[in-house]
Amino acid sequence: MCIYGYARVSTKEQKEDRQLIALHDIGVEDRNIYIDKQSGKDFQRPRYQELYKRIREGDVIYIKSIDRLGRNYEDVIEQWKRITKDKKADIVVIDMPILDTRRGKDLMGTFLSDIVLSLLSYVSENERINIRQRQAEGISAAKERGIRFGPCPIKNPDNFEEIYVLWKTGVVTISEGARLCNMARSTFYNHIIRYDMSKESSSHD
Repeated sequence: MCIYGYARVSTKEQKEDRQLIALHDIGVEDRNIYIDKQSGKDFQRPRYQELYKRIREGDVIYIKSIDRLGRNYEDVIEQWKRITKDKKADIVVIDMPILDTRRGKDLMGTFLSDIVLSLLSYVSENERINIRQRQAEGISAAKERGIRFGPCPIKNPDNFEEIYVLWKTGVVTISEGARLCNMARSTFYNHIIRYDMSKESSSHD
């Protein structure tokens, strides 16, 4: 059995450091980590394809989060089945322990994994349908408050993505997120809009 890791960022400028730390903590060796710096819209990625060709029955692939595998969840489900059923390898999603195919090899375990994947697919599809409307409304509201669009004058703080996820899931408010990022409320909201726009742009790359 071999242990592999897969990491992905959307652009060459983005850093995969947090993904690598998570993979190292699990015990994946650098020589077995495959990294793509490419959009997750499909699976035509050179390092992913290399990994897929290399894996054998009984091997394990670790990824930090499901969206690092891909952003088109219909394709994610297809690849998931190719890896687990055709290759008979296992996948472990570090941030979502229920998505660990080493557990529950019985019918119930497979059923639960399929439910989670289908739910993710549904949420993703709805997100794509609504994201343009939300962005348009957010941009319009931001312009009314006098926020100017263009090159961001300051870099996102190191913890921005983590706080963004907490805000997105309702764990923290805009005001709390701004405080945690050590910035003004309006600045934090401006960064959220820019971040959403960059994610949408990268998903169509």
